This record gives sequence, structure tokens and C-alpha cells, in this order.
Amino acid sequence: MARWRAVKKGNIEKKEPKEKEVVYASISSRLKAFLTDTFMITMPILYIVIYLVMGGREGFRENMAQGWLYILIPHYIIVTLLWTIKGQTPGMKAYGIKVVKASNFTNINFIQATLRYIFLPISIISVIGVLIALFRKDRATLADLISFSRVIAIEDI
Repeated sequence: MARWRAVKKGNIEKKEPKEKEVVYASISSRLKAFLTDTFMITMPILYIVIYLVMGGREGFRENMAQGWLYILIPHYIIVTLLWTIKGQTPGMKAYGIKVVKASNFTNINFIQATLRYIFLPISIISVIGVLIALFRKDRATLADLISFSRVIAIEDI
């Protein structure tokens, strides 16, 4: 009660609420989220395509290019829509991380999600694309830099 009176009289300055500081996601949580998404999103699609659509391993082996196309198209649609609508995939939600625009920390748009989807495997395969994150304060990989996105940690898990 005494503090309120002192503030009202002008003896003590009001404390302004501080801006929330952005915490960027760690490489380990990003890796764990990626592995979780592999099992939650990719594996069911693989199973459906190989055993239900292609008729088994032999059918998939005979038409491998077509089979991978059947796998990648739904995977692309699911992941990019989740990134644009919710900002996170199930694995990212499990580890409390989210993909946002680098400029204003809102959800990325579909074009950014597409660029991120295309350059993520390139970034991982090139190794340099991932090693960049170790030397950057914002832990941005090559895919993040190209798509103008960042992966942040969120506290409301």
C-alpha cells in the first residue's frame, strides 16, 4: 500500500513492463523435433504409400521415383501448412519451439515455408548449412537465412 502512495506522489517511478526477450531454439531441441516429426508425419505416409498405394516393397522398388513423389507431395503440404497456420509441427510443439518470421516474429507465410522446406535438406546434407548455426547468436541455419525465418523457444508448452 505504501508503494502505491509513493508512486502516486511521484516519489518512486513506475516500472514499465519490459519487452519479452526472444529466446532462440537450441540445435538439440530442433534435432529432437525433427526426429519426432519423422516418426509422426513421414512414417505414416511412407507406410500408406508403400503398402497400400504401391502394393508392397516390390511395387515401390519398381516405381521408386513415382513412390517418392507420392511421399514427398503430401509431406510437403502437411509440413508447410502446419508452419504457416500454427508455426509448428507436432515435434516442434512437443519441444516448445516455433518457426517465425525473422523480422516481426509472427507466423511465416507459405512462400517462406516452401523455401524453408526446400532448403532444409540441402542445409542438412551440406553440413555447412547447419554449422552456421553454431556461430550465430540467433542459431539460424542456411534454410533459416534463405527463408528469412527463425526458430524460437516458446514458454507456453
